[in-house]
Amino acid sequence: MSRSDDALLLANVSRRGLLKGLAGASALVLAARWDLAEASEKDRFGASAMPGGWVDNPNVFIHIAPDGTVTIVNNRSEMGQGIRTSLIMVGADELGADWDRVKVEQADANQEKYGNQNTDGSRSMRHWYDPMRRAGAAARMMLEQAAANQWGVPVHEVETRVHKVVHEASGRELGFGELAKAARELDVPGRNDLVLKADSELRFIGKESGLINGELKSAYPKAIDGEDIVTGKAIYGADVDFEDTLYAVIARPPVYGAKVKSVDDSAALKVTGVQKVMQIEGASQPAGFSPLGGVAVVASNTWAAMEGRKALKIEWDNGPAGDNAGYTTEAYRQSLEKAAQSPGKVIRENGGDVEAALQAAAKRVSATYYMPHMAQAPMEPPVATVRVKDGKAEVWAPVQNPRATREGVAGRLGLDKEKVTVHVTLLGGGFGRKSKPDFVTEAAIIADSVKGRPVRLQWSREDDIHHAYFHAVSVDHLDAGLDADGKATSWRHRTLSPSIASLFAPDPKHIQEFEQGMGFNTMPFDIPAIRLENPPAPAYVRIGWFRSVYNLPHAWAIQSFAHEMAEAAGKDHRDYVLDLLGPGRQIQNLSVGDGWNYGENPDLYPIDVARMRRVIERATEEAGWGQKPGKGRGLGLAFHHSFVSYTAIVFDVEVDDKGELTIHRADIAFDCGPQANPERIRSQLEGACVMGIGIALKSEVTFKDGVAQQDNFNNYLIPRMPDAPGVVRVHLIDNPTDAMGGVGEPGLPPVAPALCNAIYAATGKRIRRLPVGDQLKG
Repeated sequence: MSRSDDALLLANVSRRGLLKGLAGASALVLAARWDLAEASEKDRFGASAMPGGWVDNPNVFIHIAPDGTVTIVNNRSEMGQGIRTSLIMVGADELGADWDRVKVEQADANQEKYGNQNTDGSRSMRHWYDPMRRAGAAARMMLEQAAANQWGVPVHEVETRVHKVVHEASGRELGFGELAKAARELDVPGRNDLVLKADSELRFIGKESGLINGELKSAYPKAIDGEDIVTGKAIYGADVDFEDTLYAVIARPPVYGAKVKSVDDSAALKVTGVQKVMQIEGASQPAGFSPLGGVAVVASNTWAAMEGRKALKIEWDNGPAGDNAGYTTEAYRQSLEKAAQSPGKVIRENGGDVEAALQAAAKRVSATYYMPHMAQAPMEPPVATVRVKDGKAEVWAPVQNPRATREGVAGRLGLDKEKVTVHVTLLGGGFGRKSKPDFVTEAAIIADSVKGRPVRLQWSREDDIHHAYFHAVSVDHLDAGLDADGKATSWRHRTLSPSIASLFAPDPKHIQEFEQGMGFNTMPFDIPAIRLENPPAPAYVRIGWFRSVYNLPHAWAIQSFAHEMAEAAGKDHRDYVLDLLGPGRQIQNLSVGDGWNYGENPDLYPIDVARMRRVIERATEEAGWGQKPGKGRGLGLAFHHSFVSYTAIVFDVEVDDKGELTIHRADIAFDCGPQANPERIRSQLEGACVMGIGIALKSEVTFKDGVAQQDNFNNYLIPRMPDAPGVVRVHLIDNPTDAMGGVGEPGLPPVAPALCNAIYAATGKRIRRLPVGDQLKG
């Protein structure tokens, strides 16, 4: 069966015969009957093209108890982005439920039942908004039909109000719980027969809540996990504990691909509490999501396991010095900068002869930009608890990719997938790290050796930073030609980064189509001659997803360079980039060589220059662009299109005579199309702003002879409270008619270039190498 067929069939479930035997159950489980002809989504794009597709079966997602409690299943991982609130809110609003009587149930790993569960790519809401609304609408219409049947009136005479169905003509009403049993016996209306609520009938979707620009908006919907989180009741990965749990840590190879040559565990076994030491075989490269290997110490408590690990005497075979064991980032940066001076693989070429235009230019602008490796470093390091018993494995873990977790454990233990249960806990941050479940497979291997007892494997912060799936280091070299009036006539951009593809196949040494589509070949400037090239860049460490992925280096280079062009032309930065963008128009992705487009339909999601211009104009207007800020103070602008959304940001910064930076304010304009939960959109953009400041100013992982040099937050620096802006203002563009875009990641890419452009405006110092660090001193 093809993927498209599989995705289509997953959107269809059988009749209520599935529920035979459930008549005495205490909860209403809403059965669904969808006809194949009713599946309307295109299977080539969006949710339909994802492994597992989408499911809008209310039988899967909505349960109503006799007391009226509504439980809605969440199939995406919650890592601070608020999706356990937002998706549940969508279903509850369409259903008509009272938010105070709604509960959430987290789905276990089961792609066949729940559809795609991989929480990445800022796609949870845009892929699941419509299915959750349909599930809610189907359930509501069933409740209305059940009430109409009981009262003997036409169904059009009844309507759902908050958590009840009413017949206004007779004054009768029934609560959801009272209708549950009767509704259970009904077939669901076909998808084409569903009637979604009008916008005016919605109570939660699209409504502002919280303190917005000093004004308190509606208190609904409150974060569904908010109280548990602030009171310590919420269950994260490290909160899972059983009476007979064993605890484990692993000494992993210092160099990617290294092996254990010999190990002396005699001292480790003498540590009080240590019960076992065992070797774990690592996968050969490319390792994918498989463990790195090493030596595990199992003990009665985590401290004993860590002390036992310290006592191990391990001799490592790091491999030839010319391979990963010789990787030193400073030398690598120099090699990439040298390679950037020569032509590379041509990714996009349009317009005139770039070389001729550069030679003929009245003025030529050139610059090279560097972005280092970074670790995701979520506040909760990787952790997993696994119990293997009676030929089955049960997992409790904070994972972004439940399916990969389930299949990884099954494959390593030689079990059928159906014999593995994965319970997804709350994630204390993810940023892409927890989409790679190597740590869960490690725990499963250890648990398999002590069958019957649960094992909790804990990574330390040092483990997390040393053995991350690192954000790719990058070098970008750009050249532009300007005519006598400062107008751009030519643009040549060479980008060099190791590819994430090196994780899964022999290193291609070139970025792949999906990486090119993250702001590189989709660069929207209206310049007569453009050539984009990709010289080779080999990988020497595990390269993985990091929030916003390759949009980060591409936005960093392009937005910084556009500012340099404006300075060379003697023009205002905002006016200059608006001229670079040209008039409002839609650019078809295929016309610039982007066949990926975040997996979305290019007809629904073109690159819309008018929307890009709109966020620039809004952000600069709100920031008071054009005002003279005074000595040592300046405004900086950057913008970017990513995850099919549009972001612009302006920073207001001050740098004193000692080089101390103060960020007074950030103004962020954002257009993601329709807004399901504006409060969470604002939160995500505020968080992206602070994280982006850390990327710009502080965060860097360096390597020497293949070994990561940073250990903890004392030398892998992240932003602290004084680094944050005094004020962050988010300006959401009301755009309900376009297709829904992503939110979790698109706020991040323009932050670093906007901040560095502001630093230049304040000081005249041009930053081309991240992090800024002490470059402002002296």
